[in-house]
Amino acid sequence: MGKRFLPETSQDNGPHVPVLLDEVLAALSPLDGKRIIDGTFGAGGYSRALLEAGAIVIAIDRDPSVKPFADALMAEFEGRLIFVPGTFSELDTLAAEHGPIDGVVLDIGVSSMQLDQAERGFSFMREGPLDMRMSGQGESAADLVNKLDAEPLANLLYAFGEERKSRRIAQFIVAARDIAPIATTLELAKIVEKAIGRKPGDAHPATRTFQALRIAVNAEFEQLAEALFAAERLLDEGGRLVVVTFHSLEDRIVKRFFDPDKGGPAQSRHLPQVEAEARRWVEVAKARKAGEAELGRNPRARSAILRAATRSDAAQRPVSYDGLSVPQVRGA
Repeated sequence: MGKRFLPETSQDNGPHVPVLLDEVLAALSPLDGKRIIDGTFGAGGYSRALLEAGAIVIAIDRDPSVKPFADALMAEFEGRLIFVPGTFSELDTLAAEHGPIDGVVLDIGVSSMQLDQAERGFSFMREGPLDMRMSGQGESAADLVNKLDAEPLANLLYAFGEERKSRRIAQFIVAARDIAPIATTLELAKIVEKAIGRKPGDAHPATRTFQALRIAVNAEFEQLAEALFAAERLLDEGGRLVVVTFHSLEDRIVKRFFDPDKGGPAQSRHLPQVEAEARRWVEVAKARKAGEAELGRNPRARSAILRAATRSDAAQRPVSYDGLSVPQVRGA
């Protein structure tokens, strides 16, 4: 959700750069006079680029810390940026009085701005409270690691983080909290490292655990799926939806949303053929990744995947996760 152009810290104390920016603009073009929703405003990088291209932008974000960035852009582009606090899963409702809308862009995941704020508790590299709440409301990561029994905690780490050693990590977490509650990011990171060890050159052993907890705390997979259906309800024929994801679980949801046949069972040629549903999305673009030049400037772009499609004239679908492979915690 992080963007460039406005002041923001990063791992190297330089400006944070929004990924695949040129590709996002190309997927939404032409932009002059168009009304675009930036559903993940962050520090305003996509929004600024859209505004400079002549668009009117309705920006949405649930993180209250982004308001100064929004205020700065609203002052600079008077009357062309509208900021609406909220979750992008409700983008159709939040933008109802600001339409008609020509396009939607979503940049999924956590921004480097959030990672760099130790007090937010997103990073295993910085000491801070074990929080991870993007909105500042609801259950925190500390609540989950201190309250969940070992089995549901292990299932969560496996489903949302694809952590193969989830059971061992959960056992170590439960043993540690029996002595004292786990309150900080570095406490948890050390517990995970003790549980599964660390090999030189490998990613930090707590990477998948922190990812899983962040996703669970913020209901990120459900938010993504709901946002896709919200965009389908909102956009008229010809409207464009562009989504940038950062790992395979998110990308799979988007891929199957645009093309439901990717997630459904193959039809047997020996059985009566089921008539295909009308396509809600057409001109589905091939997945795009960052080129070498962008990777040289911005290592965060390495895992980014952009998918885009155009809304057809078919009626919207009822919300259903069937076929989307939205990860679920077993036993939850």
